[in-house]
Amino acid sequence: MNLSRVTPPARYLPSPELLKERVILVTGAGQGLGRVAALAFARHGASVILHGRHVPKLEGVYDAIVSENLEQPAILPLDFSKTTQPELDAFAQAIHTTFGRLDGIFHGASHFVSPMPMALSDLEMWRKHTSTNLAVPAALTKACMPMLKRSDAASVVFLTETHALLPKAYWGPFAVTKSALSTLVAILADESSAGGPRFNLYLPGPVASPMRAQSHPGELASALPSAEKLAPDFLYLIGRDSLAVNGCLLESTSHKAEI
Repeated sequence: MNLSRVTPPARYLPSPELLKERVILVTGAGQGLGRVAALAFARHGASVILHGRHVPKLEGVYDAIVSENLEQPAILPLDFSKTTQPELDAFAQAIHTTFGRLDGIFHGASHFVSPMPMALSDLEMWRKHTSTNLAVPAALTKACMPMLKRSDAASVVFLTETHALLPKAYWGPFAVTKSALSTLVAILADESSAGGPRFNLYLPGPVASPMRAQSHPGELASALPSAEKLAPDFLYLIGRDSLAVNGCLLESTSHKAEI
């Protein structure tokens, strides 16, 4: 099963209550695209579970949500580069104990280091990239699958990157591990029965974000689209309006090949 390429609806206007009474887990919620997704989901009615490594960053997102009088979020910190399956099972159990349900996962967490020759990528670097970008998202999804299957419209969104689809020198373990997500999504989608959870891959393209600043240090952030402009795409994918979309690669309407 190959991923069909789809463009999200242009000028998508989600209902203000699109995610009312829904529970959404956002990994990597402390900054970047994860933060954008968490705020967007909360603003459209969801109870958001904020995951990340750095609690102060998660507390900042928590405070931002609470300050807008939105549904109270939860904070569940975990280091994906060091975690174990029992810890992931306990993570999923904590969600079940607190909320009793899970309607979606937005996989925003990633491990990235500045581009460098493949010859400099040692085993520890490979392990961190593989764990955070591929193995743990897959295992966490598995741990949460019983809750996702009980939801009437569960959605799981993984984020990829341009160089995962168009390999280029110096992008090393990051591009390699992100490229494997297309196979993961295709298999999960193919195994998902009608009415079950749906699984899709999203390609943001270049936007102003902490990772972009690290990968392109000489670039002016003001010359890029803001990460917030991707919020409608995130809402479309995680909400009911994309019920017919499964096993697809969705590209941001502002996407263009990176240099």
